[in-house]
Amino acid sequence: MRHHPGSGGLPVADPVAYMTQVAASRYGRVFRERALAALDLRPGQVALDVGCGPGTNLADLSAGVTAAGKVIGIDLDPAMAREARHRMAGQARWVQVMVGDGHALPLAGRSVDRARLDRVLQHARSPAGVLAEIARVARPGAVLALGEPDWATLAVDSPDLRTSADFTSFVCAHVVPNPCIGRELARLALSAGFALRSVQAYAVLFDDFAAADPVIGFTSLTRRAADSGFIGRDRADRWLTDLARTPFVATVTFFTVAAELTA
Repeated sequence: MRHHPGSGGLPVADPVAYMTQVAASRYGRVFRERALAALDLRPGQVALDVGCGPGTNLADLSAGVTAAGKVIGIDLDPAMAREARHRMAGQARWVQVMVGDGHALPLAGRSVDRARLDRVLQHARSPAGVLAEIARVARPGAVLALGEPDWATLAVDSPDLRTSADFTSFVCAHVVPNPCIGRELARLALSAGFALRSVQAYAVLFDDFAAADPVIGFTSLTRRAADSGFIGRDRADRWLTDLARTPFVATVTFFTVAAELTA
């Protein structure tokens, strides 16, 4: 089992299938499209995807830099890196997938023109440390695209607003190590030596419980909260029953930042 950022820490039996599903969902496509536009990929560039997972974004980067450039995907999980290599086999000779830690990138300094991180920093031991590493390997003028949710903004409609608030508190206190990372991205990018190009925030709307549950982990995490005593079990059960009824409405704010290395 692996805990995934997009699931709010939900343990997933098949992480490759889960991450592929999220990337293809309407929730995942928004940042993908914004990141590609912000990166402004050009033939001959070196593009880096930190936390590339099963390689869902490598084809887009490859198409942007073409055979004249290079794409590097890095993931901490060997199984993810192996799947990414498999998916890119035969598609792009200029794509390299490596096992590595964002806190200590296995790359030479001043070697990257474009970099993207999608829902990686929320689980990083040191988000500032990861961005410092990006700054180390980036060339002057390199462009960075970041995307992270802000879990403290998670709002779930229910007749029991107390439990909705408690669920958000549980996610922030016990599930995601850096729950407010979304709002921190601009400040952290500046501190790492990047100049801001754009900062955007938008509410991701979930209007179907069956679709939202595997992404956020409402059922799994509510049961964890009940098991730990954070939310009373009877109250937790009633809340989940209410959520499964229509209409279902929940939102979380997602932040995107595009930045350029100034020196």
